[in-house]
This record gives sequence, structure tokens and C-alpha cells, in this order.
Amino acid sequence: MSENNEKKVEKDAVKAKEESDKKTENKSADEKLAETEDKLLRSLAEIENQRRRFEKEIKDAFEYGSFNFAKESLAILDNLQRAKEAIKNDVVLKTNKDLNKFLENISIIEKDLITIFEKNRITKIDTKNKKFNPNLHQAMTEIENNDVESGNIVQEIQSGYMLGERLLRPALVAVAKKKNSINSEKKEKKGEK
Repeated sequence: MSENNEKKVEKDAVKAKEESDKKTENKSADEKLAETEDKLLRSLAEIENQRRRFEKEIKDAFEYGSFNFAKESLAILDNLQRAKEAIKNDVVLKTNKDLNKFLENISIIEKDLITIFEKNRITKIDTKNKKFNPNLHQAMTEIENNDVESGNIVQEIQSGYMLGERLLRPALVAVAKKKNSINSEKKEKKGEK
């Protein structure tokens, strides 16, 4: 019987080895399937991300494609406004009887240009009685003024504009500062020396 037992043990061992081999084959096939599924999911996610990026780029191109043109067009509006001021202040032209008609025509052109800007989502940045905002304004100078809170805009030097939600050009402004703060700063500096 020991011989039968040995044969039986041998058969059981062979059978166990065959089952183990089958499991290994199945396991490697399952692993391969899992790896393939993972790669497929990653590829699909990458394709979806790329599609979203392209959609955003297309949207930005439509919304802000005219950014450079709009920025350069602001010079026309600036020059019209400067021309009006120069003509109003010219001594020789003040005596001309047709001056008001001429200024009226320039104003019409200016209003038409502003209307075109507004239709294309180009809006002027409001600075009147506003607190200085470095995201919208560029401080060109500080003006001593005790009547206005320090950091508020007291003068607009050049208008700023937005194209939709983007800054097209910052407003150039003068910002208020207190007279007393200057004297106290000077005293503090002298005290430090």
C-alpha cells in the first residue's frame, strides 16, 4: 500500500501543480486585463483633459482674440480726447466761429468709438472716488490731500479699460496721501539716524 500511497501522493502533487499552473495563467491573464483596463482609463482621461483644454483655448480665442487690436485702438480714443483739449485751449482757434461745430464733430466720432468698444465688451475702468486697486490702476504720483482718505484716487491721468474680465490697460492715476504722514516719516527717519 505504501506504493499506492506514493502513487496517489504523486498524482495529487501533479494535479496540484497543474491547478497551480492554471491559476498562474489565469492570474497573469487577469493581471494583464487589469493593466490594460488601467491604461485605457488613463488614455480616456488624457483625451478628455485635452478636449477640455482645446475647448478653453477656442473659447479664449473667440473672446479675447481681438485683445491686441483693442489695446492698440485705445490710442485712437486717447488722441481724439487730446485733440479736443488742445483745440479748446488754443488761443487762435478760440476766436474761430466754427470751433464749436468742429468740437461737436470730434465728440460724435468719440462717442461712436466708445459705442463700438462697448459692443465689443471694452469698458472703461471707473476711478472716480475709488480706492486704489493695483490690479486695475497704476499709480503715477501721490498728491498730498487731507480732505480725501489716504490711498484713494484723486485724479485720473489716463483712462484704463477692460476687455470682458481681462485688463486691457490699467488706469494711470494720482493717489491721495496725508500731509502729516510725510512729516512723521521724515521725523522717524531723522530719529533713526
